[in-house]
Order: sequence, then C-alpha cells, then structure tokens
Amino acid sequence: MLSKDTLKQTVISASRRTDIPAFYMDWFMAQLEKGVFEITNPYNQRVSLVAAAPDIVHTIVLWSKNFGPFIKGGFDKKLKAKGFNLFFNFTINSENPAMEPRVPPLRERLGQLEYLSNHFDPRSINWRFDPICFYKRGNKGIENNAHDFQTIYSKAAGFGIKMCITSFMASYPKITKRLAAIPDFSFIEPSMIEKIKMLQKMEKLLIEKKMKLFTCCEKELLKALPGTTTIKKNACIPNDLLMEIYGGDISLQTDKGQRIKNGCGCMVSIDIGSYRLHPCYHNCLFCYANPSSHKKPAHRKT
Repeated sequence: MLSKDTLKQTVISASRRTDIPAFYMDWFMAQLEKGVFEITNPYNQRVSLVAAAPDIVHTIVLWSKNFGPFIKGGFDKKLKAKGFNLFFNFTINSENPAMEPRVPPLRERLGQLEYLSNHFDPRSINWRFDPICFYKRGNKGIENNAHDFQTIYSKAAGFGIKMCITSFMASYPKITKRLAAIPDFSFIEPSMIEKIKMLQKMEKLLIEKKMKLFTCCEKELLKALPGTTTIKKNACIPNDLLMEIYGGDISLQTDKGQRIKNGCGCMVSIDIGSYRLHPCYHNCLFCYANPSSHKKPAHRKT
C-alpha cells in the first residue's frame, strides 16, 4: 500500500552539488523535455530515474551564485510556460576575487536579484550570505569576507527580500589540499564568542531593514546564542513555504539525507546535480565540492 507521502508531488533541487543555472541549463531543459532525470547517487553510485513532468513536480528549487545565464536565456519564462513553480537559493557574498574568482561583479549579481524579485514573489527568493570566512594573508591581520554585507542587505531589502541565510565556513580535506598550493594564505576558525558577535551584529543590521537572519547547519552555534535572539534555523528547501506560495500538497518531512545532526532543516526533495558530470566552474576557495581546475569552455554541454 502506498503511503500518503508517496502520492504527493515532489520537489526538485537543482542543485546542491553544482551550479546548474550558471552552467547547465541546456542539459537541464533537455532532461525536462525527456520527462526524466537519470541520477547517480554520489555515495553508492546507484542510478535512479526521477520523473520530471509538471504534474509530478511541485517546485524546482534553483541554487546559484550567478543567475545571469539563466535570465539571459529566458529560462525563467520557459519553465513557467511549462507549468513549473520556481524557488531560488541565491548566494550573494561580498566581492572577493581571492575567494570566489569566477563569479560576476557584485553589481551584476545584485541586478540579477532585482530582476528575480520583480518577476517572482520575493518570498520565493532566499538570499544566502554563505559562508562567512575568516582568513589571514601574509603579514596582514585576520580578515573576513563581510565587507560588502551592508551594501547587499540594503539592496536586497529594497527588492522586498525578507530573509538572509548564513553559516560559517566548515573545513574539508579538499579545502586543505587546495590551500597547500596558495602561499601565505590560511583560513582561520573563529571562536564561538567571535561567531556569536558576528551573528548578533548581522542580526541587528537586518532587523533595521525588517529582515530576518537564519542559519544553515549551525546547531551548536544556535544553542550558544542568547535567549533573546531572533535568529533561527533555516530550511533551504522549505516545502511549507512552497505550499504557502504556490498551494498544492507536498511532503513536510525532514530530508534525512542532509546534515540533520548539524542543524539542517531542509524538507524532502530530490537533488539532480552531479559532482562528476557537472563540475562547477566558479572555483570558490572554500567550496566543499570538487571545483574544476580548468576554465569553462565557451559552450559546454553534457
């Protein structure tokens, strides 16, 4: 007998593993035309088929640092014409070529945010300022990548965005290996007190703009915050909000495949990206994935 959740519509996440809106929309649209995605589990290599018809998929959640190609290609209009609801996880960090060498200038990314907020319900856009990084270069003191935070939140608030999601950089072996080739540079792990001070400062600034601050996978940090805080755990795949915006019926269960122990609040979805087949060309220094060491070809398809 099928469970109630089996009969519900699904949510497609596109994707935590790469940047599909920036690099792989042609592939994505081709799979939609076929009505199915063939997905390989990155841990056990099992292949599964994910149905992708509009009557089966409730919402497509798009993750990106650069929605420029997505907007220029008119993919928002094409997806809406096919009957898909859209939700956007848009990471906009401070301009920092050392950290994010291949993302567009900040003014372009803010222009993309303005476009999306003008064409979609602002509730369907999560602004991610993520991750917060502390680092040291040469003989300089400890720095962080929050220098453009005020510019970004001021613009985002003006566009009607109500949420900012953040976290602090987590160290992974791939990051350590990557840094070995960069002289006189190291990431610094801030103390719990320093993290709390940073979040409280951000919280205060955002409240003035009637925005709320949420954390992504920061369970211990949330516990350490004072009881008066307005900062809460986020669900970057928020199925309850998707139903509030678009109606319909989707599962509200927690996604057990995510970092629940670390405080992930995401609800169930199906991620259709691939680390291997869809390398991300942003080459971000702090990335937990496996960025390509080569520049993106002019016209890359898979």
